[in-house]
Amino acid sequence: MNNGSVIGIDVGCSPTRRSSAICQLDWSASVISWKIKRFRAAEPEREQAIRELSAGRPIMAAAFDGPIRRGFEIIGRYRTAERMLTRRLRPLIGKPGQSSAPVGKLLNHHANECVRLIVRHADLHPAWHAVPIDDKALVEAFPSSFLGMMIADPTHLSARRGNRSDRFFQHLVTAGVLSALIGHCLPGRTLTQDLATVVNHDDRAALICALSALCVAKGDFVAVGDDDGWIILPPRSFIQPAQWSLLEANAAEEPGAALNVAVPEEIIEHLQ
Repeated sequence: MNNGSVIGIDVGCSPTRRSSAICQLDWSASVISWKIKRFRAAEPEREQAIRELSAGRPIMAAAFDGPIRRGFEIIGRYRTAERMLTRRLRPLIGKPGQSSAPVGKLLNHHANECVRLIVRHADLHPAWHAVPIDDKALVEAFPSSFLGMMIADPTHLSARRGNRSDRFFQHLVTAGVLSALIGHCLPGRTLTQDLATVVNHDDRAALICALSALCVAKGDFVAVGDDDGWIILPPRSFIQPAQWSLLEANAAEEPGAALNVAVPEEIIEHLQ
């Protein structure tokens, strides 16, 4: 992984407000940088933004903050991935929306549209990672859960639904955890930008989606879900013990293998 790029998309539903954002995270042998562009959930603006930041370069993985599953149809069910991040964990880190709810179905639709445009315009790598949902490296992210897994005691941050991911982001930037995660995935490189300068809510979400994609490209991540889709979480070594214990307890109540820990060596073999 001497040079590469990943994409993260914060999927919005508004055709009038720029509440969607795409982040292109790039690295060379020495530096790491990113670009972020906001857009409305309407054509041609959405397609132009996605094309601008994803076309013309190989993309190792793309992550979307919206429900997606193999086949990319509307899911319309309360998924294992959502239960896994809600039971026991909700008091600590909140919860994902339900794919069975009207807003969940709408978000699912717009996430599928973003997937369609990435597949059209990006030179996307094949899916060599664990629990793939497609032949291409397309994955689902959920920023507030991704961030909350890395905080020792999220309740001390007094986060609410409307500001949870922002509070979590600010805390992890100040504590140096996000920079440590980037360094874990891309060691020996320098960030050309300060994470603290990312202040817009949608920009932050897109960046965390890109970090979710980076963990997939690295092959070091945890995933929860089943055939209805897998949500990507940080590497096992970054998840706090309390959250990990709750994930294991939730997984024990699911009929299938709902908790997957990726092994980095498996993907590295394919990238060499």
